[in-house]
Amino acid sequence: MILEAFLVVAAALFSVGLFGALTQQSIVMLMMGLELMINGIMLAAAGFWYFMAPTADGQVIVVAVVTAMAIEMATGFAVVTAVYRAKRVDTTDAATELEG
Repeated sequence: MILEAFLVVAAALFSVGLFGALTQQSIVMLMMGLELMINGIMLAAAGFWYFMAPTADGQVIVVAVVTAMAIEMATGFAVVTAVYRAKRVDTTDAATELEG
């Protein structure tokens, strides 16, 4: 594999995630788009580290990013679940009208 292949796949992941984040109204689908965008960035960073400086430092940072993504998504889904149970809101348009 070459670096360009990693970057093409990373750009494709980021593009699909950006499209999903900008076009979906469901909060869950929006979060999935954001997750794809983060995965694209992480794949590009891991590819650069692998080809430019093949040390364990890059692997440690990728594991830390994956852990942070898992925590972020768990927290996000918890908030979405709480908002849905309280107000029966599951789209971004309706969520903008929430108060207090």
